Amino acid sequence: MADGLLPLAQSALFNFQSLLLVILLLICTCTYVRAVMPRVIDSNKSGFLGVFWMSARIGERLSPYVALACVVMAVTTLVQ
Repeated sequence: MADGLLPLAQSALFNFQSLLLVILLLICTCTYVRAVMPRVIDSNKSGFLGVFWMSARIGERLSPYVALACVVMAVTTLVQ
């Protein structure tokens, strides 16, 4: 580096692939937690914690597509 500055690390908000990975992990984790302990997720259907309930619902209703997205994300991560 000519000017001696270190490159800045990108956060998941500015890297699209990392953002997709975080969203997929959130959906999968919330769906699993709701399957194991449904009262934890179902007690918070509104407000900020409602995001976890919505993620669990997405994981339940769109599970084949979420699974396919997880496989695609795994392959692209391994290839890089």
